[in-house]
Amino acid sequence: MASEYIDTYYKRTLSDSATYYPPLAGACSTDVCVVGGGLAGLSTALELARRGRNVTLLEGKRIAWGASGRNGGSVSPAFSAGADAIKKHVSEDHYRQLYRLSMEGVEIIRDNIRSLAIADAHKVDGRLRVVRYEATDALNQWCDAQRRDFGRDVRFLTRSQVRERLVSDVYHQGVEDPASFHFHPLNYARALARECARLGVRIHEDSPVIGAALNGAVKHLQTERGQVDARAVVLATGGYTGDVVPALRRAMLPIATYIMLTEPLGDRVQEAIRSTAAIGDDRRAGNYYRVLDGGRIGWGSRITTRVDDPPDLAESLRRELLSVYPQLQGLRVETAWSGRMAYARHLMPQIGLLAPDVWYCTAFGGHGMNTTSIGGRVVAEGITGDTQRYKLFQPFGLAWNGGGLGTAAVQLTYWSYQARDWWRERTTRA
Repeated sequence: MASEYIDTYYKRTLSDSATYYPPLAGACSTDVCVVGGGLAGLSTALELARRGRNVTLLEGKRIAWGASGRNGGSVSPAFSAGADAIKKHVSEDHYRQLYRLSMEGVEIIRDNIRSLAIADAHKVDGRLRVVRYEATDALNQWCDAQRRDFGRDVRFLTRSQVRERLVSDVYHQGVEDPASFHFHPLNYARALARECARLGVRIHEDSPVIGAALNGAVKHLQTERGQVDARAVVLATGGYTGDVVPALRRAMLPIATYIMLTEPLGDRVQEAIRSTAAIGDDRRAGNYYRVLDGGRIGWGSRITTRVDDPPDLAESLRRELLSVYPQLQGLRVETAWSGRMAYARHLMPQIGLLAPDVWYCTAFGGHGMNTTSIGGRVVAEGITGDTQRYKLFQPFGLAWNGGGLGTAAVQLTYWSYQARDWWRERTTRA
């Protein structure tokens, strides 16, 4: 029986529900076997297919079944790690090269939507980043640096300008980024899969890898009903990574985030949100949201190391929304869901070589849309020998996740971020 997508807004608005790529059966050989059918795996497979490589892609459930197909849908430059954290590992020039890669990742998605005519990606331009404390000088300096160093068209917004767009007392200033956008990630991912298949990529859903022999010139990947022999392997799993390749599992932390979909609000949504842009605040695990069809609000929030959803998930997210927009009191929630992302302890993507011809391309949690896209491209370039841009990520390798203590440390760190955010907002109100 085919695996099912969980109940999300994206499943409810999936435009390609009939296409199914049957599980692997029997033995096959390929140039490159990509393990993982999220955006990192699909991007890698597509880039390789466009370069003429023979590719087989194995997905344990459905295309973009995990975080790739159930996230907030916002596409913008940068990484989960902030500039200061990245610069602890690399030089200023190295940092700027990495940031330009993150910008290129945004353009990859934009170009694919345009060139493949992915109308059901429902791309909407614009992103607002808002703060809950006085930050006029800091945001102006940030905008100046972005324009100077990267040529980005970002604009500082005063409190009154923010309030024209977001009718809330909690926000102070913000930044408008018209070149970023938001979209339907599941429809986009499935469109990438269709293009991969058109170019000859053999895709197999419901084909989890249960064994891997990665030594030698030919690698062997075992599923329940088949085997792939490949000259190169790309491990592009995410927050649901298993134990088949222990080095990969030991280097990632599965972190959950939560999203809800409100009922259609129609014109009432204008009482609160008067912007079509994606919106996010600058807290480490703050709110991210956007207006969807019918005036629905897709509202995301929080990160946690817990595996199971909290019993009051929908109601707790509803309360968070109302704490920002109390004028929407009485709104109902249609559905709420979670998704597990893969994080590294250093908060940067993990991209590189595990062994000769064995690549990893994972840990995109928290800022995955642009970074999965550029990750797939630089790994494909590395396999084909076109560039060695993947080496820009070498300072951020497969750092041990700390095991159970590491998971606890992540949760404690998150709580400390929450406390710092609360204190900053309390002490810097204008």
